[in-house]
Amino acid sequence: MCPDDRYTKLEIYISEVISKDNSVEKEIQRRILAGNRTYFAAVSLFRNRRLSRATKSILYKTLIRPVVTCGAEGWTVTEKEEQTLLIFERKIFRRIYGAKYGNGEWKSWTNRELEEMSKGENTVKWIKGQRISWLGHLQRMEEDRMPKKIFTQELEGSRRRRKTQEKMERGSRKRSSSAGSEKMERVGGR
Repeated sequence: MCPDDRYTKLEIYISEVISKDNSVEKEIQRRILAGNRTYFAAVSLFRNRRLSRATKSILYKTLIRPVVTCGAEGWTVTEKEEQTLLIFERKIFRRIYGAKYGNGEWKSWTNRELEEMSKGENTVKWIKGQRISWLGHLQRMEEDRMPKKIFTQELEGSRRRRKTQEKMERGSRKRSSSAGSEKMERVGGR
């Protein structure tokens, strides 16, 4: 169980965290921790001065990114979660590229410079590409397979109205009817 009160039911299914409210925030945090562990397991490669930055970048894409994005085809990622993934990726690239020396001082790479060096590729764009790839796979899938059945299933019935919405409507009707009767009493009481 998760100590966070928002997640009353939290299960891990095939190494993927599934929460009751369909949030992937905890899963992304788990994946980033796994990515950190992977980085530090291979830190000798990333710190090796004999390997070029391009080779280290390829190592990142083949070792760390798959660990972080495993199962991402099914994620519903919010802007906040996208930023979390991008921050992690930039942190790894800053470690790979090291500091830069200019004008007699050492500086850190800016986000824009890191984006230019990666030629606009990032984890979020890669995840979106994987989701499109999964959609294509679903389209080509045989009709009797369960994922295809779920994807093409027509929902029956209608969605129940929320009780709060019904209460608000009743309350507004009461207010409007009582306000109208109060006006009538004031006009009649003159």
